[in-house]
Amino acid sequence: MALYENEQKLKGFVGKDAESFATKNQTTFVVFSLATKSGYKKGDQWVNKTEWHRIVAFGKPAEDAKPLKKGDYVEVVGETQTNQYDKEIGDGKKKTKVTFREKEVRASIVKKLAKPESSRDENLDAEPVTEDDAA
Repeated sequence: MALYENEQKLKGFVGKDAESFATKNQTTFVVFSLATKSGYKKGDQWVNKTEWHRIVAFGKPAEDAKPLKKGDYVEVVGETQTNQYDKEIGDGKKKTKVTFREKEVRASIVKKLAKPESSRDENLDAEPVTEDDAA
């Protein structure tokens, strides 16, 4: 058993078509957003929350992710990574240095799945996830 483990398994819907890029070394990688939902019951009402994940895939997982389109139901297994970068905002005498931190999942497995049938436990009155919600 490993002392430390950083693995995440997500199932959800692709927010917009996967995009393919190349590094300076011409290594291809694919990026897409994945929406997952969770919820809880507050009184008699279900409260749903959509969580957006930035997925980055290299190698074989990138090949599997390349054809993904908005609305595809997928499973992703990967490692959570945090990226940090600084940016100066403003001009002239008033400049502010802002540190941005963003999380992404570095995918080791990307699988397109058959769309699930509606579950009885799912809140059918929930707002649908749209591309405008995509991070």
